[in-house]
Amino acid sequence: MSKYQFRVQVSPQYLAGQSDPQQELYVFAYTITITNVGEVSAQLISRTWNVNDAKGHTERVKGLGVVGQQPLLKPGEAFEYTSGTRLRTPTGTMHGSFFCVAEDGEKFDTDIPMFVLDALSASGGTRTLH
Repeated sequence: MSKYQFRVQVSPQYLAGQSDPQQELYVFAYTITITNVGEVSAQLISRTWNVNDAKGHTERVKGLGVVGQQPLLKPGEAFEYTSGTRLRTPTGTMHGSFFCVAEDGEKFDTDIPMFVLDALSASGGTRTLH
């Protein structure tokens, strides 16, 4: 186990009621659970997302914290939040990273491997990402 490590779980969901396929608008929510599986308390400072649609368009989103917060997680603690994104195609992907700072001042990134946004499939499921 790494001294500095967060585990990320993602559960995406298509929001049909907020989408308008006739206008090429597909809305998705995703719930992220971040768990500190390292040995040192650490704070999530910022995030970077790459949102990709099926036509090859990529939007890069950067910002401080997540949903207006910069959670400090002790070893074993978790933080969960839900956010969303819009695509112009019924399918796409997201991936990114969280920038974190440990209590001892060490800086590290937590990768968020790619996950699929799919309005055409009823199955979403939760993925655990390391």
